[in-house]
Amino acid sequence: MRRTQSSQILKDLEKKMVFLTGPRQVGKTWLSRKIGEKFENTTYLNYDNFDDRTIIESSSWYDKTDLLILDELHKMKGWKNHIKGVFDTRPPNMRILVTGSARLDTFRRSGDSLSGRYFLHRLMPFSVAELKDTPMDGELDLLVERGGFPEPLLAQSPVDAQRWRNQYKESLIRSDILDFGRIGEIRNIELVFELLRRKTGSLLSYNSIAKDLKISSPTAKTYVDILEALFIVFRVTPHSRNISRSILKSPKVYFFDTGLVVGDDGARFENTVAVSLLKAALAKTDETGNLHSLHYLRTKEGKEVDFCMCEENDPYVLYEVKVSDHKVSPALRYFNKKYSVPSSQIVWRLRRRKTVDGIDVVDAGSFLKDLYR
Repeated sequence: MRRTQSSQILKDLEKKMVFLTGPRQVGKTWLSRKIGEKFENTTYLNYDNFDDRTIIESSSWYDKTDLLILDELHKMKGWKNHIKGVFDTRPPNMRILVTGSARLDTFRRSGDSLSGRYFLHRLMPFSVAELKDTPMDGELDLLVERGGFPEPLLAQSPVDAQRWRNQYKESLIRSDILDFGRIGEIRNIELVFELLRRKTGSLLSYNSIAKDLKISSPTAKTYVDILEALFIVFRVTPHSRNISRSILKSPKVYFFDTGLVVGDDGARFENTVAVSLLKAALAKTDETGNLHSLHYLRTKEGKEVDFCMCEENDPYVLYEVKVSDHKVSPALRYFNKKYSVPSSQIVWRLRRRKTVDGIDVVDAGSFLKDLYR
């Protein structure tokens, strides 16, 4: 299946380096190799491979390489200065693609030695929009059940998908958290992870987590920060004109892998939509340079809309998510009137599309198929 970011990455490679980040096992290596097929002389090197490591450290790759792919480069000491030197002294015909997951994304934001030298692309799980015109076109139910990571989504049976997920959870908790240097805290982070699996889409209380685990509230927040930095969960904050106030208010937490959600159809479906909207927001940010972000809306009286898409913190579309309810949410009506922006109620099991007072009630499969990305 073709990743729709491919064409933009190819364009960006003609101008700067490209950093490709995203969750573990989301398909970064596969995509980088597919992009490599577009070039006559592609060199793929993985820093985890001993022989490749020697080549990377000595910059002794084939001198006619026109695409250099460096995987797991962030594991090299002083990697940013190294790649800066490689980029600044490269031959005119050589493009550079650097791939990695959590550590690459964390390290690239520290310091400015690479400023102006790269474009960022964040690869997310498959969405309904990305499955369009493939053999899996219209497989919303399967996406809700298994999530959008390639291996479980394409597995021949639910058993194979679950076996993959069991191994995936183990590698996330044990390998990645150890990589972040939290050896003595793995058990508590595992417990936070399990609590969050059962609170998908609910308002997150760090005090509640702290009480359950008998830890401090700041420590609970730190553990959630780690899970977010590892591309396991992402937070959706309430929209506020005052950004600092928004940060202080309770977020909601969703998983990049919908298959990790423990809950009913509604929780898994809402998570699926959240991942798809986040994917669209990140893609727009990476391609346009304008900050697109995903939020929710809530008043002090408890009126709430699931999702609000913003550009540079200005709302431009509102979404309410329902499994089967076709009646327009009163809260969606309220916020639609307040913000005067396009609004839709996305329904998984909808018999007939309609528009009520300017609010579209749409079938989830059709909506997600036509969503950006």
